[in-house]
Amino acid sequence: MALLSCRDLVLGYDGTPVLSGVNFEISQGDYLCIVGENGSGKSTLMKTVLGLQRPLRGTIAFGDGLRQTEIGYLPQQTAVQKDFPATVREIVLSGCQARVGRRPFYGKAEKALCAQNMARMDLSPLERRCYRELSGGQQQRVLLARALCATRKLLVLDEPVSGLDPHVTQEMYALIRKLNREDGITVMMISHDIAASVREATHILHVGQELFFGTTEAYLASPFAARFLSLSAPAGAARPSGKGGGAA
Repeated sequence: MALLSCRDLVLGYDGTPVLSGVNFEISQGDYLCIVGENGSGKSTLMKTVLGLQRPLRGTIAFGDGLRQTEIGYLPQQTAVQKDFPATVREIVLSGCQARVGRRPFYGKAEKALCAQNMARMDLSPLERRCYRELSGGQQQRVLLARALCATRKLLVLDEPVSGLDPHVTQEMYALIRKLNREDGITVMMISHDIAASVREATHILHVGQELFFGTTEAYLASPFAARFLSLSAPAGAARPSGKGGGAA
């Protein structure tokens, strides 16, 4: 059974659709990138999957024991959030809130998980540092560690490299790639970087007036990629080559 399955979704606000006919599924170990033009409904889809808003129509089903509250989420940051006055450890530990339930405090298991994920993101030496004193790349690693405390199966990432310099961007992609390929964590990521999407992902969901869902290899052979890559690539840039993925 798929980890996440969306069928005939119609998404929107106040009864007004912004995206219709959405059908896709994610299996364990997939790396799905959601691409499309600004305003095409990418963030609306992600909020709906996370349960932050209800679909106008259609169904979202979770499998393999995954519950909606067990999705690890890395949102886009606002200026206010970047200035949050808490320590690295406090923010990472807050990712364990769903595990605590009605208990008024974090237990040994949550504290151990926090330490484990700080170590995974190379944050242990920074655990007592104030979050707002960190660089943009360090802040994103803190939020990724926090998301990992919330899940063992599915990470949902909203533009995780937005605002980062090229070197830190590649470091972030490498961290996500390792979590997916070596640790087996399924990834669902919104991205405006189409070249990185077709390089990193096993599957692509292209949203807008027309929809595409399938393997990265199938996407690169489609009219969607031909149009979108030509619009997003600098003049003279080479078109990325695809890699194989599972059957769509």
